[in-house]
Amino acid sequence: MTNGVRQLRESRGLSQGQLAQELRVSRQTVNAIETGRYLPSLPLAFAIARLFGRPIEEIFHDDTHV
Repeated sequence: MTNGVRQLRESRGLSQGQLAQELRVSRQTVNAIETGRYLPSLPLAFAIARLFGRPIEEIFHDDTHV
């Protein structure tokens, strides 16, 4: 699973810490999401989508082929 969280965060000029504050999670959680080591819960994924004003499926992409 890849995602565009880092690109969206950087385009807004936000640090990982600032994004973490907005989402009420740790900076480590933001880092883990950006690097693909952690898949956010559905509520957190929706919060990220709302914050950036983008559809969830535009931010998170399933790389696996079924």
